[in-house]
Amino acid sequence: MWPFNRKGASGFSSSSTAEDVTYGIDGSGLTALVTGASSGIGVETTRVLAMRGVHVIMGVRNMIAAKDVKERILKEFPAAKVDAMELDLSSMTSVRKFASEFNSSGLPLNILINNAGIFAPPFTLSKDIIELQFATNYMGHFLLTNLLLDTMKKTTCEFKKQGKIVNVSSASHQLTYDEGILFDKINDQSSYQSWLAYGQSKLANILHANELARRLKEDGIDITANSLHPGAVATNVFRHNIMLSGNYSAGAINMLGRFVLKNVQQGAATTCYVALHPQVTGMNGEYFVDCNLDRASSLGRDTDLAKKLWDFSLNLIK
Repeated sequence: MWPFNRKGASGFSSSSTAEDVTYGIDGSGLTALVTGASSGIGVETTRVLAMRGVHVIMGVRNMIAAKDVKERILKEFPAAKVDAMELDLSSMTSVRKFASEFNSSGLPLNILINNAGIFAPPFTLSKDIIELQFATNYMGHFLLTNLLLDTMKKTTCEFKKQGKIVNVSSASHQLTYDEGILFDKINDQSSYQSWLAYGQSKLANILHANELARRLKEDGIDITANSLHPGAVATNVFRHNIMLSGNYSAGAINMLGRFVLKNVQQGAATTCYVALHPQVTGMNGEYFVDCNLDRASSLGRDTDLAKKLWDFSLNLIK
């Protein structure tokens, strides 16, 4: 039983589920893209959005797992609209291919949920020679968002309905390197600490949303960009963590889960709240925890750092 369930200003709490926070909301006519939709909270996010009538496109690496997710959702909700497209966020080639196919498909895009992520693997470089957590958790989503933005702008104009970009970050953005982002040492193995590198990538998710929100507002575009902490959720994101791996993982997670961790239904709640709830309309460049407004770290609110990261990222995707 999740014990810290005091309701916030939104009327929801850490124990609220994705179904709770979207109750009575009709998402018919909306199209959402959810990355990392074949496992963890991505599955529940997809299920609940589809349950509310949203046409959900799953951006996934594992198409077999995605097929299983789609079948399970359609079995529960026969009228649901769910499709899958292959996407490997650690590969810029894959991101560009995905975006090209999506943009040429004629599909609208009202909601972009940058959800996919990996947690604390051993030091690895992506195919593009970028540290894997920074590449997957942040850079892939930065590039994807940039490439899909024109489609979102077009959809917003046609639908006359505010578009939403939702970055799934983490409270771990507070546990990062002293500088926040190691711009000169992103790919330096000697500087790499898996947990701090995870925090760095999640800090980047917040800074990305904040700077994007500023730019969209400055250009008078009716699209918002926000970030969130879903809570500590017992999912396979922990698969690289020695503390929760091996023969003790299931027992450790189950025991910890009774007191600390959220289940996936609760873990997907804040994402679904930010994506669909009318309370969030017009909110831009904000950070949410437990379906309520919260305050990111001082680094997460650093506008100069956000601008520097934006320029750094543009150079990486050239």
